[in-house]
Amino acid sequence: MRAVVYRGVNDMRLESVPVPAIGPGELLVKVATCGICGTDLKKIHTGSHSAPRIFGHEMAGTIVAVGKGVSRFQLGERVVVFHHVPCGQCYYCRKKTPAQCPLYKKVGVTAGFEPSGGGFAEYIRVVDWITASSGVVRIPDDVPFEQAAFIEPVNTVLKGVKMLNLAADETVLVIGQGPIGLMHAALAARSGAKVLTSDLYPERHAIAARFGLHHPIHGGSEDVVQRVLAETDGRGADAVVLAVGGNALIRTAMDAARPGGRVMLFAQTQHGEATIDPGAVCMDEKTLLGSYSASFDILDEVTALVFDGYRNGFDLTQLISHRFPLEQAEMAIDVASHPKADSMKIMMEPVLGGGSKRGGT
Repeated sequence: MRAVVYRGVNDMRLESVPVPAIGPGELLVKVATCGICGTDLKKIHTGSHSAPRIFGHEMAGTIVAVGKGVSRFQLGERVVVFHHVPCGQCYYCRKKTPAQCPLYKKVGVTAGFEPSGGGFAEYIRVVDWITASSGVVRIPDDVPFEQAAFIEPVNTVLKGVKMLNLAADETVLVIGQGPIGLMHAALAARSGAKVLTSDLYPERHAIAARFGLHHPIHGGSEDVVQRVLAETDGRGADAVVLAVGGNALIRTAMDAARPGGRVMLFAQTQHGEATIDPGAVCMDEKTLLGSYSASFDILDEVTALVFDGYRNGFDLTQLISHRFPLEQAEMAIDVASHPKADSMKIMMEPVLGGGSKRGGT
């Protein structure tokens, strides 16, 4: 089969690799579509993971083989696959931090080599502990693969939004209106809170408006903090979500929050150092918190949001700006790595157009 293999820093190659063999309790899924995530890009550009690997974890496809002992799934079913799941029993799971669970840190989906998601390939092998848990989700016949592939990123976003405990009389600032930031803003608005969105590109604000977000701040020409103060009688935002990678905007996020407000770091997925004002945390009582990866406690709510939302106006396929075949993986990675006004969610699809299918294989 065809697969995009990571061979080293910024070295992605289209190769022919064996279709993964499955064992008892496992599934073989034919990939219809896979989103490119910011964490995929960081792995590719920083060399944080050993080579060779096949990345990609925002995937949806069709079951084409079922291992011995699997009774919950059948050939031909359309599914979304999570690449890791928590055990639900360890100390971290009991403390509601499942992303720190030792089992969760193990990847249970592969297209070959060290398990790393495998969505940038034609087929993936889903190991037994993923299949036996909540890690495989059926897709309704009327929902296309591309909408379903947003299950995992929506889960991560909703987990973060819930941590903010938003109220209807509050104001939220979301910095960054790429796909993740826009989803944060749209889900935050469901609380009834007023949501301000900041981004450099007017084109992204136009997309946000389709999701009912009508308080744009043009980050390239406006002072974000001053605009937030003006919108809140000088207080600042009750909650701020930083949905942009890198640390340069952490201070802006902190400054935009009111005394006693909350600041959520969502895109800071690499360790390093950043400058903050400790007095803002101590004397101004601002809370700095983070959220990483998904929560299976909210999976039912997430699937309802994504599947019912496709039928009722929450069409996430509107966020897809580019679709690339595996043969154009280098271009896909480049577009995803250098966001521009006309780029949002980038998808890789073994067969172009296959991700938009609702039924069949």
